[in-house]
Amino acid sequence: MSAGGGISLPFTAIGAECLSSTRTSSLRSPASPPPAAQRSITRDSAEMADIDNKDQAEMDPADMEDVEDVEEEETGEDENSKARQLTVQMMQNPQILAALQERLDGLNGSPSGYMESLPKIVKRRVNALKNLQVKCAHIEAKFYEEVHELERKYAALYQPLFDKRSDIVKAAYEPTDEECEWKADEEEELTDEMKEKAKLEEEKKDEEKEDPKGIPEFWSTVFKNVDLLSDMLQEHDEPILKHLQDIKVKFSDPGQPMSFTLEFLFEPNDFFTNTLLTKTYKMRSEPDESDPFSFDGPEIMCCTGCTIDWTKGKNVTLKTIKKKQKHKGRGTVRTVTKTVPNDSFFNFFSPPEVPESGELDEDSEAVLAADFEIGHFIRERIVPRAVLYFTGEAIEDDDDDYDEEGEEADDEEGEEEADEENDPDYDPKDAAPPAECKQQ
Repeated sequence: MSAGGGISLPFTAIGAECLSSTRTSSLRSPASPPPAAQRSITRDSAEMADIDNKDQAEMDPADMEDVEDVEEEETGEDENSKARQLTVQMMQNPQILAALQERLDGLNGSPSGYMESLPKIVKRRVNALKNLQVKCAHIEAKFYEEVHELERKYAALYQPLFDKRSDIVKAAYEPTDEECEWKADEEEELTDEMKEKAKLEEEKKDEEKEDPKGIPEFWSTVFKNVDLLSDMLQEHDEPILKHLQDIKVKFSDPGQPMSFTLEFLFEPNDFFTNTLLTKTYKMRSEPDESDPFSFDGPEIMCCTGCTIDWTKGKNVTLKTIKKKQKHKGRGTVRTVTKTVPNDSFFNFFSPPEVPESGELDEDSEAVLAADFEIGHFIRERIVPRAVLYFTGEAIEDDDDDYDEEGEEADDEEGEEEADEENDPDYDPKDAAPPAECKQQ
C-alpha cells in the first residue's frame, strides 16, 4: 500500500512483456524477529567459550607447557585441514546456516553511514540528484499513461477475435472446416490410415450421443483449471458459472482517468436476472507528493462491483443458520433463524470500500490486495489466452517456470544424502522411515 493509499502494479518490463506480464499487488510486512535457532546458537557458543576459559584457568602451568609443545609440533598443514573440516561441519548445520542467512538478510539494504560522513557541499549535490530522480518519476508516470493508451488501442484490434471466440463458445457461429484445421506437432502426426480410422471412430461416437452446442462449460472449466480462481469457487457456484458465456475487458475512454472494467456476460438463468455483472478498477499513474520515490508504476486506488439481482432463495453469497436460544428466566428454548455471509466466488462483485483517507485495517487491505491480483490476472492472462487455460496448455507453460527450482531442490537433497553416507557417525538404522512407511 503506497503513501497515497493505492497498491502499486509492478510494471517491470517494456514493450510486449510490459503489456502481457502478470502484475501482482504486494504489501510490505514488518521484519520478523531473529529465529529461536539463532538465539540458541549464540547462547551455545557463549557457553562453550566459558567452558574453554574455565578449563584453561584450572590447568596446571606445567600442563599448559605440554599443550604448547604439542601445538608447536603440529604442522601448519594439519591445522589448515582441521579448519577446513570444522568449516564444512558448520556449513552443514542447518541452524548455523539459518542464523547466517538471517544476519545477511539484516545487512541487505542497511545504511553504511557513508552519507552522514559526507561534507556538506557533497550532500547538496546529492540533493540535486534526488530532485532529478523526482523528475524521472514524473516522466515514468507519463510513460505508463501512454502504455495505457496503447493497451486501449490494441484492445480494439483484439476485440473482433474475442467476439468470434464468444460466438463459437455459445454456438452462435459454427466455424468452417478450414478454421477448425489444426496442424499437429511433428511427433503427433499420423499416417493416412490411422487418421481415417480415428475419424470413423469419432463419427461413430458422435452418432451415439446428442450433438452438443458450442463448447459446453468453457469458462467454468477455465476457472477450475486456474488455481487462483478455483480457490474462490465453491460447489454451489459451479451450476451458476455454467451459464457464463463470455468475459470482456473495457478500458476507460480517452481523456478519462485510468481504469478498466471486467464484464461477465451470462445467459438467462434461474439464479439471478442480470445478464451482465461488472467489476471496475480505478488506477492512478503519478508519484505521491509525500513519497515520490515509492512510485513503481500505476496504482489501483479502488474497485467497485455491482448489485446482483438474485432470484428468491438462490443467493449463494448468503446462508441461513438456525440457533437455539434459552430464556434466562423461564428456561424456555426457542429456535432463531439468522442469515449470515457465505463463501462464494460471487463475493468478488462486492469488494470492501476504500475510505477517502485511504487507510484500511489489515484484513481489508489483505482482501483488496488479493482482489487486485485476481482482477489483473483475469485482465492480463485469462481473457487474452482463455482457450489455452481451457485446454491446460497455459497452465503447463506456467508450471515450466518452476522446473529449474525443482531440479535445484533435488540436487540439494541428493547432496544431503551423500553427506550422510560420508559421515563416519551416520547409522542408516537411526534414520526415520519415510512417511508412507510408518505404521499407522
